[in-house]
Amino acid sequence: MKLISFSAQGRQSYGVVNGDKVHDLGRRIGASCPTLRAAIAAGAVEAAAKDAATAPADFQLGQVKLLPPIIDPDKFICIGLNYKAHAAEGGFKIPENPQLFSRILHSIVAHGAPMIRPKQSGDFDYEGELAVVIGKGGRHIAAKDALKHVLGYSCFNDGSIRDFQFKHSLTAGKNFPSTGGFGPWIVTADEIPDPTKLTLTTRVNGVQVQHKGIDDMIFDVPTIVAYVSSWTRLEPGDVIATGTPEGVGFARKPPLWLKPGDHVEIDISRIGILRNAIEMEAA
Repeated sequence: MKLISFSAQGRQSYGVVNGDKVHDLGRRIGASCPTLRAAIAAGAVEAAAKDAATAPADFQLGQVKLLPPIIDPDKFICIGLNYKAHAAEGGFKIPENPQLFSRILHSIVAHGAPMIRPKQSGDFDYEGELAVVIGKGGRHIAAKDALKHVLGYSCFNDGSIRDFQFKHSLTAGKNFPSTGGFGPWIVTADEIPDPTKLTLTTRVNGVQVQHKGIDDMIFDVPTIVAYVSSWTRLEPGDVIATGTPEGVGFARKPPLWLKPGDHVEIDISRIGILRNAIEMEAA
């Protein structure tokens, strides 16, 4: 199933998308679980979705404003240099362990919302990525058990301010406000039992700039989940972005920087398309 967070009629909620129809799970579950993360942690999503499947839809998809699928994750963790060709195009060594950084929530925007190029820099780059959403928390999760802890998958655009990333810090370059697109929804793991079968494509203004199978990752999803849980407890609703393949803008000659008016699509097979326009930071 496809899970979303959304706003409609002056309130925020979450639900299931079925075609062009939305079933409001937040209304069914109630105030005890005000967000999708809370409902996941309470184990309330599956039963509510089953009940909603036989009821009339609450909204048409076009009547709701999509929010980031998880609006309040305890952790939003990103993996760097996780495709060999991407490491090579940047002149980096293949890492021996997953390379991690974190995203601040104000840096994340939903499908359809603008990604903002800051006033300080024109070096705004795209990175199409598969995002993993945790459904069952845990610490010291074995790789062989890791997929049992995954709720589902989404699309992520790890928009990066490259001059700040390379000259200042990775944290600064990855955390400018409204630079990371996330969505449009979470497709649950029962529909994607093997994420290595997925293919990721990124397009800028309709032109393909990245295209790679997820099976080309250096560290696969089970390895990443196991590694992250080795040093911190994973919680329901945590998000892990798993890295980008080759084709990013800074490695091109000349570089391909995102500018106001551009449109970026992250298209992952069996999940959907995350679309964001690029806008300039307000004066």
